[in-house]
Amino acid sequence: MSETTDTATGNLPELTVSELAGAVKRTVETAFGRVRVRGEITEMKTYASGHTYMALKDEGAKIRAIIWRGNAARLGLKPENGVEVIATGRITTYPERSEYQLIIERLDYAGEGALLARIEKLRLRLTEEGLFDAARKRALPLLPRIVGVVSSPQGAVIQDIRTTIARRFPRRIILWPVAVQGETAAAQIAAAIRGFGALPEAGEVPRPDVLIVARGGGSLEDLMAFNDEEVVRAAASCPIPLISAVGHETDTTLIDFASDRRAPTPTAAAELAVPDRMALAADLAQSGARLTGALTRVTQSVRLRLDRAAAALPDLPSMIGTARQRLDDRGERLALALPRLVAAKRAQAREVAARLVHPREIIAARRHSLALLGQRLAAPAPGLLRENRLRLGALAARLEALSYHATLARGFVMVATPSGDPVTTRRDAGSKRHLVLHFGDGTLGVRPEADRAPPAQTSLDL
Repeated sequence: MSETTDTATGNLPELTVSELAGAVKRTVETAFGRVRVRGEITEMKTYASGHTYMALKDEGAKIRAIIWRGNAARLGLKPENGVEVIATGRITTYPERSEYQLIIERLDYAGEGALLARIEKLRLRLTEEGLFDAARKRALPLLPRIVGVVSSPQGAVIQDIRTTIARRFPRRIILWPVAVQGETAAAQIAAAIRGFGALPEAGEVPRPDVLIVARGGGSLEDLMAFNDEEVVRAAASCPIPLISAVGHETDTTLIDFASDRRAPTPTAAAELAVPDRMALAADLAQSGARLTGALTRVTQSVRLRLDRAAAALPDLPSMIGTARQRLDDRGERLALALPRLVAAKRAQAREVAARLVHPREIIAARRHSLALLGQRLAAPAPGLLRENRLRLGALAARLEALSYHATLARGFVMVATPSGDPVTTRRDAGSKRHLVLHFGDGTLGVRPEADRAPPAQTSLDL
């Protein structure tokens, strides 16, 4: 048994780990070559080098995958975690980890079901953020000066928009050309929407008053650029009222939810952007006719009310004639009444004058009365003066007797402070440093001595 084992082992070639790994790598690459693998993207991460590493998985297995930086622009779609795709590429191995992996050259969505699931997931997330709220919708301008269009410069879309606007109401159109499908379409569309919004209102290229984002019909994969999150956010934040017109009437993309108005076709978008000139002229004519009729009815109504009011007014000429006649009558009566009034007043004046006393008589009577009064006052004047002098002398003597000078003259002294305030008690006198003594013949300043305690008595014990 041992000899058989040794013989078998000795016949096998001896390989290094690198040689074995290289043989496996060649075998795998030769056996499979280019393959198409369906699976869900997971663990995706893009490094600073630009290379993207991920894994593709299904219910039973998982395979590592790489997107080299040079292939990223040619993938056909933008990879995201959770999206089911069909990856086209080459199977190879990574010897340092003993792993086999898929070098991805192209990505395609794995059927419409996967695309719709991805779109619905994004729609729900953006709805929760409030990007599709009705309160965000703005009204379109009635007659824009400039219409901006984000679309492909080739094809029937831009031609339909130009033709419709020229037919309805010619306006200036500014086209921002973009790719409407493919890997770079979403970035170009989002950049165009943001670019229109960033234009100054009075710049060399003026900012449009309304914006149309449009493309023709196509498959769900063809319209995926308009379901891109970057495009939807650009439409929701655009400061210009935006009309979306993507695909046919039955096609719905996420930009339709973020736009202010959704049109089923590019032609319908142009009809929403500008009014119909003929219809507008007809509306104006109809409005003018209605306004003229309304003004005519108002004028007739006012004239009727005026006629009724005039009928209710009195006869003005007759009123003026009556007033003039009354004025003439009053003037004639006034001319007759004034001389009569003057004559009556003169008669009253003469009657009053006859009863009045002459001023000379009044003055003579007053002079006589004044003379009598003077005689009465002159008779008792000397005796009255003598009596008043005696009474005044008696009062002066009594006042002098009550004066404190008379008291001082009798030998009393008044104690006061230097400011003249009287000091009436010994305690008050002891608290003053200077005192003034008032005598009958003058004053004397003194300084009181402090109280001295009586000498202590010595007690003897017997």
